[in-house]
Amino acid sequence: MPAPHYATDREPCIPVLFLNERQEYLGWRDVLLHAHLIQDLALPLPPAASAALRLLVAMAARVSGLDAQADGRMTARQWAQRRRDLLKNPEGFDPGTVHDYFDRYIWDLFHPQRPFLQDPRLAAQCEKRAGINKLVFGRPEGNNLSWLSPHTDTHPQPVPSDQALWHLLIHHYYGAAGQCSVRTVSGRSLGRAKAGPLRSTLSFHPLGRTLYETLLAGMPKPSRPWPDAEDRCPWEEPLPAPDPDDSPDPDDGPDPDAAPPPVSSPGRLLTGRSRHAALLIPSADGRQVTDAYLTWATQKKLPALDPYLIHHVHPDQHVTKRHKPRPADADRALWRDLDALLLAGDEDDRKGKTGKGGKNYTVQRPDAFTTLNDLPPDLRADLRVRVYGFDQDDKTVNRTWYTALTPPIWLWTQEHDPAAAERIAECRKAAEEIGEHLDTASKAAWSHVTSPVGDRTGRPPKRLPPWTRSARTLYWPRAENTFWALLDDSTHPPHAAFAADAIHALRTATRPAIAQHFRAAEAIALAVDQLRRHRH
Repeated sequence: MPAPHYATDREPCIPVLFLNERQEYLGWRDVLLHAHLIQDLALPLPPAASAALRLLVAMAARVSGLDAQADGRMTARQWAQRRRDLLKNPEGFDPGTVHDYFDRYIWDLFHPQRPFLQDPRLAAQCEKRAGINKLVFGRPEGNNLSWLSPHTDTHPQPVPSDQALWHLLIHHYYGAAGQCSVRTVSGRSLGRAKAGPLRSTLSFHPLGRTLYETLLAGMPKPSRPWPDAEDRCPWEEPLPAPDPDDSPDPDDGPDPDAAPPPVSSPGRLLTGRSRHAALLIPSADGRQVTDAYLTWATQKKLPALDPYLIHHVHPDQHVTKRHKPRPADADRALWRDLDALLLAGDEDDRKGKTGKGGKNYTVQRPDAFTTLNDLPPDLRADLRVRVYGFDQDDKTVNRTWYTALTPPIWLWTQEHDPAAAERIAECRKAAEEIGEHLDTASKAAWSHVTSPVGDRTGRPPKRLPPWTRSARTLYWPRAENTFWALLDDSTHPPHAAFAADAIHALRTATRPAIAQHFRAAEAIALAVDQLRRHRH
């Protein structure tokens, strides 16, 4: 029988939405060939879409020549002009250049020497496979209970190869830290992995009218070339020496214990920072994946600023810990991040809460947004932002993933409309401040009702009280409506408007308690009075 084969550049593995609203599955090659006819990616898993978009931007940089600045062949001004010229082309990327690029490399998911985004040496370096349920996010694996999925390790079910590719991308970018399959390299065995570079983050991508515009608009800004370093994506690395029996040599390929190459841009920055290694085990015909090896790829740090993340900059921290990505939070509405995208940076001093005692930090917009002012005016007017979030902890717990889409917002930026940008920041800050006061007031009211008579310690409850949870749930949707209304009426004071929302939320959340607790009415009245004091 022929060896299993699944060429990701030609096989229909990436779902896209065309301008005529038709959805179709395409390979990497066809995605770029038809990018000017495609409206957006249609991947159903937001973290996989976030990863795929980074791969496509790196590929687009290669076929468009916009990676030339990385090796010093193009100045920043020439780069911006080259991008504007490309955006004027209604035919998209040059087909000959696209085919030439994809013909140069191996895209086969099951190639014996260079499986796409995998390490074939794991078959010899790992004693045990991880199991197909470990590969697929959402499936229970090991001794975990099967609450919402019928899958078990006693009867593992294969996954189609296209979906296996999606989950492979998620592992490379959002993979867990901690225990993994033991991998033995040069006599040293280790079974612990580091977290993926995007784990628990919120990713922002400029969204054009077509995927072609999205890829060019989201191209990271030019950076200085690294001396004596070639910018390579994983699939662009040179092949190891051919082996007569096609079996991978454990000594060939990058040394996991060696220092990684510099994170150059755009290739290594967007595609080469994975700290996880994987090897998929295919079915006989290559249409499904039946098992997988999943383990660590490197224990070394790969410091870099991802160009699609909002960063909190802590000036009092060590330079290696100064930039912290804004974490994904499924309970946080997208409008609360708008000012971080619209302000140029360093104008927004806040009190951080990432460490004990709090730290002062400034907010830095994603680097990919710093060159958007060079885009043609008609594109800037229509430019929206696609958001991908994966709410996770720092180690192993995956809570939920989500996506969101903003309206066209680039005309509100500080560079174009300073008054609008400042108004958005003012309203967001007011909503946050009133939200904190609502938390404090509702917690105090709950403690007043539930504490024994005479107990005046004032200690906050160890767990979030039900009144606070309910009040939050009611407050933030109302605050969002108020936020958009305040943008249309610049004369209305935002604190008064959000305080009214908070009072309404608190009264609604605690109304049943008035009939249940004899001290509830007094406590709620005191809390409402505290919120009224913060209207100005």
